[in-house]
Amino acid sequence: MAMQESPAFARLVRDVVRDFGDPQIIWQIVALVGALAVALVLRRWMIGRLDRHFERVAPARRAGSSSLRRSFFPMFGWMCVALTRVVLQQYTHVSLLMLAEVPLFGTALIYLAFYFARRLFASSPHASGLLKVFERVFTTLAWFSMLAYVLGVHDDILKWLASVKFAVGSSHLTLLSILSGLLWIGVTLVLAMWVGSLIEDRIMRTTTLDGNLKVVLSRVVKGLLTLIAVLATLSFVGIDITVLGVFGGALGVGLGFGLQKIASNLVSGFIILLDRSVRIGDLITVSTYHGTVSQINTRYSVVRGLDGVEALVPNEQLVTNVVQNHSFTETRGRAKVNVQVAYSADVELAMSLMLKAAEDIPRVLTDPPPSALLLNFGADGMDLEMGFWVQDPAQGSGAIRSTINLRIWRTFREHGIEIPYAQREIRILNDWADGIPAQAPHLPVDGPVLPEGARELPDSANAPPKKPVPQADDAGKTAR
Repeated sequence: MAMQESPAFARLVRDVVRDFGDPQIIWQIVALVGALAVALVLRRWMIGRLDRHFERVAPARRAGSSSLRRSFFPMFGWMCVALTRVVLQQYTHVSLLMLAEVPLFGTALIYLAFYFARRLFASSPHASGLLKVFERVFTTLAWFSMLAYVLGVHDDILKWLASVKFAVGSSHLTLLSILSGLLWIGVTLVLAMWVGSLIEDRIMRTTTLDGNLKVVLSRVVKGLLTLIAVLATLSFVGIDITVLGVFGGALGVGLGFGLQKIASNLVSGFIILLDRSVRIGDLITVSTYHGTVSQINTRYSVVRGLDGVEALVPNEQLVTNVVQNHSFTETRGRAKVNVQVAYSADVELAMSLMLKAAEDIPRVLTDPPPSALLLNFGADGMDLEMGFWVQDPAQGSGAIRSTINLRIWRTFREHGIEIPYAQREIRILNDWADGIPAQAPHLPVDGPVLPEGARELPDSANAPPKKPVPQADDAGKTAR
């Protein structure tokens, strides 16, 4: 491949080579270093102001801050070098400064473009992760393109890409048209999603529409804009859109066989949004999951438990399984506390003290008021229960029940009401007046079982002691 220098590159190289033979090149180097030093100072100052600004805004508005920070130095560097070139071009040659402006401007433009892209996809963690990979690939391609332009081989590369041809149906595509199509599709998709985000923000700020309907409308708008952008771009680059019929048929076969679960979850997601059986913010119980619905996505819904753990539930389960929606028609929730008092306590006083313990507690409703009940008579005391209603059960009721239990404990101690604890009596009955007999009924017939390592004594050792035998005296009388 023959190297063919571009006129701009030839002129820049010729000027720089000429200036390097001139002692004035030292002043250009000093001016370039001074401009970059000023740019470094301006970068530190701007980052300080940016950090102080981010401390006062929500975390969602800090998206893309890393790309914005990286763009400060090349952006200020390009400004300072360009300003220095304008000032010095009347007194000396500035070819080195003109050459330094090219990479500084290109780098700043790339970082700023990805800053706006990160702000656009800040609400989607999957798109944000994909954008990081795309940023690295695009940066590499941009630097490669700049290097090819500087070396003067960009025309040869474009001719080679145009010579590689593909036949798709009745259409003939080249590698250059495919890459151009992908580039334009990326640009139009970004524009379409930017317009879709503006429309989505406008829809979400509307107070006359239901929350699920807002989500459906925003997704339909984004889908239509994306489809229009892709079709318009393919037609613009000369690709026949009828070729997509082949891919559409293959996609339909794939959905019918291997992707039926994904298609089912996709359709179920739109059903949930349209029939409003489950809405964002509802407190539900499905299978073994209990929590608040925080997201309803295309394939799954996010159920945030009361302990903060999030479960990704496929949308199909929310349509085919039994779902307990605790916030479907009633946004309030009922909670209760149980306590046991001794039989010697004044039960009516205890019930009144329990009701008084639930007064003046935030989130506890007064309509309907709390109620105390005598449930049953237990083995150790009387079981009491107090039920009360909570305004927002999705935030949990553990802290409220703890506060009420502490108040009950204090008031019961002040009024002498005893909370009993379990007491059990053990009676040992002994029917043997003279102790355990020699042959106890619970011992084996062959004798007691010896522990491991013990040695059995002879029979004489195990035999009971014998009574002394009376001795006869000389007279033949028995001694007593």
